Amino acid sequence: MNYFSYAGDGPGRDGRRPQEPRPAEPGRWPKLEAALAVVNRDLVATLPGQDALILMVDPPSRPAPPGGVDRGQVYVAMPDGRWHGNPVNAVDLEEGDPPEPDDAETVLAVVADAAQSTVMELLWQVWPVCQEHRTGVHPRPAGTGGDWDWDGTDAAGPTVWWCRGGRDGTCHDVAPVGELAATLPGKLRRALRRAERGRGGRPAGGGPRQP
Repeated sequence: MNYFSYAGDGPGRDGRRPQEPRPAEPGRWPKLEAALAVVNRDLVATLPGQDALILMVDPPSRPAPPGGVDRGQVYVAMPDGRWHGNPVNAVDLEEGDPPEPDDAETVLAVVADAAQSTVMELLWQVWPVCQEHRTGVHPRPAGTGGDWDWDGTDAAGPTVWWCRGGRDGTCHDVAPVGELAATLPGKLRRALRRAERGRGGRPAGGGPRQP
């Protein structure tokens, strides 16, 4: 889904255009913002020249009634506001779900997965990539095996980028999400450090100053 995919007028519709998606208000989604800053460190480290991703809010088609639930959804989007994939906030607030997941690792995994979906679909390229096996990686809890599945399984470890491995099927954790820079060849790491020094030591993704 992206913000060009509105349904048109037709039977059962009142002809009113839905509200336009908008960038998330700073501070409105603190856990999602913090997780996206971590993911953006990996984005700018591995895709030089690519601007950081943002959070976009897709408002509901109708305003919430007084005392009702705001069913707007938050997506990880490209800098121009386009996105692809699922929202990163609760899908059904009326069922009592919190607006943001409670667990920080769950938030990071959800945001990393959404960022990957947006980047791969809209840039038409695999991201991120394991430097050893040159294959795409996926966000998972650390130490999981090849048969691990999100469904019905709680995250037991820190969120990492996970690689299925080569032809021998030897899977492995590539790096914690936010630390892919450490897996880059030396020349690329040095170029990244020079770019950070030019920004006063701060990574372009908005994360903390590196030691």
